[in-house]
Amino acid sequence: MLKNYIKIALRNLWKDKTFSILNLVGLSTAFAVAVLLGMYAFFELSYDGFHQNNASLYQVYSTEQTPEGIVSSVPKSVPFTPALQEEVPGIAQSTRVNGKGVLVIAGDKELRMSAAYVDPDFFSMFSFPVLRGVETQPTKDLSTVTLTEHAAERIFGKESALGKTLRVITEGEEKLFTVNAITADFPDQSSIKFDLALDFSNQASFSYASIKDDWSKENHEVFVQLEQGVTPQQFEQATAPFTQLHYKEDLEAAKRDGAQPDQNGNYKQIRLLPFQDRAYANFDYGIAHVDKAMPYLVLGVGFLILFIACVNFINMSIAKSTQRLREIGMRKTLGAGKAQLFFQFWGESIFIFLGAAILGGALAAAFSDSFKTLFSTRATFEAVFSIKVLLGFILVFMVITLIAGGYPALLLSKLGTLQSLKGKLNLTRKNRVRDVLMVIQFGIAILLISGTFVLWQQIDFMRNKNLGYNKEQVISIPLNGKRSDAQVMQLLRNKLQAYPEILDITASNNSLGLGRDGSSRTSQMGFEYKGRMVTTHILMVDYDYPETLDMELVAGRSFKRDYASDSLAVLINEQMAAQLQEKNPLETRFIMDDSVAYNVVGVLKDYNFQKLNTSVAPLTLFLKPDWNMHYAYIKVAPNKAATALPLLEKVWGEIEPKADFLGSFLDENVDRTFKAEKRMATMITSGSILAIILSCIGLFAISLLIVAQRKKEIGVRKVVGASVLRITLMLSTDFLKLVAVGFAIAVPLAWWFAHNWLQGYASHITLNIWIFIAAGAAALLIALLTISFRTIRAASQNPVRSLRTE
Repeated sequence: MLKNYIKIALRNLWKDKTFSILNLVGLSTAFAVAVLLGMYAFFELSYDGFHQNNASLYQVYSTEQTPEGIVSSVPKSVPFTPALQEEVPGIAQSTRVNGKGVLVIAGDKELRMSAAYVDPDFFSMFSFPVLRGVETQPTKDLSTVTLTEHAAERIFGKESALGKTLRVITEGEEKLFTVNAITADFPDQSSIKFDLALDFSNQASFSYASIKDDWSKENHEVFVQLEQGVTPQQFEQATAPFTQLHYKEDLEAAKRDGAQPDQNGNYKQIRLLPFQDRAYANFDYGIAHVDKAMPYLVLGVGFLILFIACVNFINMSIAKSTQRLREIGMRKTLGAGKAQLFFQFWGESIFIFLGAAILGGALAAAFSDSFKTLFSTRATFEAVFSIKVLLGFILVFMVITLIAGGYPALLLSKLGTLQSLKGKLNLTRKNRVRDVLMVIQFGIAILLISGTFVLWQQIDFMRNKNLGYNKEQVISIPLNGKRSDAQVMQLLRNKLQAYPEILDITASNNSLGLGRDGSSRTSQMGFEYKGRMVTTHILMVDYDYPETLDMELVAGRSFKRDYASDSLAVLINEQMAAQLQEKNPLETRFIMDDSVAYNVVGVLKDYNFQKLNTSVAPLTLFLKPDWNMHYAYIKVAPNKAATALPLLEKVWGEIEPKADFLGSFLDENVDRTFKAEKRMATMITSGSILAIILSCIGLFAISLLIVAQRKKEIGVRKVVGASVLRITLMLSTDFLKLVAVGFAIAVPLAWWFAHNWLQGYASHITLNIWIFIAAGAAALLIALLTISFRTIRAASQNPVRSLRTE
């Protein structure tokens, strides 16, 4: 019996090759896209999921009540972690992690690498296996260094790195270390990555020694592993006495300034964030907010595309069923039951779906490299081929085949014998299931098109937004060589002063946007001013910083070389001036944690020095030309931009011949900060295009069904004088009504999703009804063109052909 079913299924599929190929192409394309999007989504959702202790690992952060609301803080002070482990019960292990860029020198090699300064518990908490060397607490010896396998190969080539020595230069200080362990390279899904690990106390002595007992200087992250049976809530409650002891002054200041306590009566609360949520945590708005909307959205787009393809299969199966009515009638006459007919047609559906799944998998594998390049992801099929995902795929496959293949099979198996033998399909013109499916199809397409329009408009808005500085003419260069930053800056000035392409040169210790070195940081500190706490971001800059970046001064002046007192002067932005609450900010003088008084000499117009989805925060600029600046900024002439970058690369090679040149224009750096938005927009754009194409295939299939049902009606209308245009409009109206209903349903949903997504940006576009009207008009036009192809052909046929059997 089964063999007979298979033989008949293959014969029928081969007999109607056009129908089979259309279904196979639509479904295999949908499967391929769903697999690729699923690969990306599951990869993103698997971040930090490989650690064996994952269930008990947490990142420590704190929230503080202020008069303006809740403020969160991730960095912690050096004495914080030892005191926390000693005084608060429930911690099994803990580690501090401070990542820094360092210069590694071994023989004649000079390499810029990323270092992690960690505590001895680090490697027993996290699953970064040691391949060779000391396996337990490899960083405990202060004179040793741990390398990743890739870093060891970069430094020592094919030679064994164990026991070899190298020099590490950080913050201008050089130390000698011996390699005592090699770890496996980190998985792509790891949010912690570095080239070498050193003991936490090995940081530059002039910085570490000065803050090892200072609770006010916060500059690193802290992670803890809780003891078995201890919940995060229990631990957070147990930290109350710790907070009251070590942050007594901060609590008193919060009360004095009028801050309101939280629901537990606390003004400062130490909190825990599950480590596996760290990659998607946002600390900008108080209590950590974990946002995994993007991977779930991508996964949802994949399912929607697969759903549209399944709807197409149902509609096309019904549209082509008229060719098999007499076959069904004959089978029933010969004694075939409904169950046999059902399994026969369902079996044919399974063949098509199985073939489409295999072909879709092959297409996904073939285009995976292009997909990863297009969307800048390192996702692999390993994320998809897990037991849970494969079981879920099998379950989804069975459900899809049962619904998409079973519905047409059930419909055809229920036809009466006489109706089947006469070749009449007993389907009313108002097929509710068909109409609902069409409405959902085009509703999804319009929703995706609307989302595409909103995303690209927001990206264009951010790209062209006035950030308060000149991003088109300024090049940022990370100072990543062996020389001190001050030496490099002086050499740059000396070598570039003769070139007409170069207008100004300056430096700062933080980057604007995201440079090619992948670094983006900011520093923040609080101090007491006139009996209340003031919090500000701080930036160390060289002379000519505002002038090089074309920043606007709203009051006062910039730093001047001929003013010796400017070593104790600061520039502030408008937000900082508002926080000081002074009528004349230029008469302001404040003392920070080093007991040194600083005078405000100028107020800068607010500019975006952080991510573009955040509001401009208070900022204070200090003149520190001898500081470790990290970034040089060079302003080039407008008509010399094309030649300026090669010129700077040449000069850089003369100054730092062994350091990579990573210069880039600031507009490139800014573009990198919304890379996630561009990736999402590209994915949804691709999904909306595919959704429209698949929906039109389904629409074409339904037009075949309707024309087949109304073939004789068309003939009669032509005989009595109806024109081709009138018949075309008659046949198209019902379809266009379905698109209109889909539009009416999709627009409120699209507006709601877009509105909520835009709330995550301090500055964003204003939603306009024309965005959604344009999406609906595009869907309507495409649908009309698709329908017209078949309806005009039917209306143009000779009516004799459709009436000759009457």
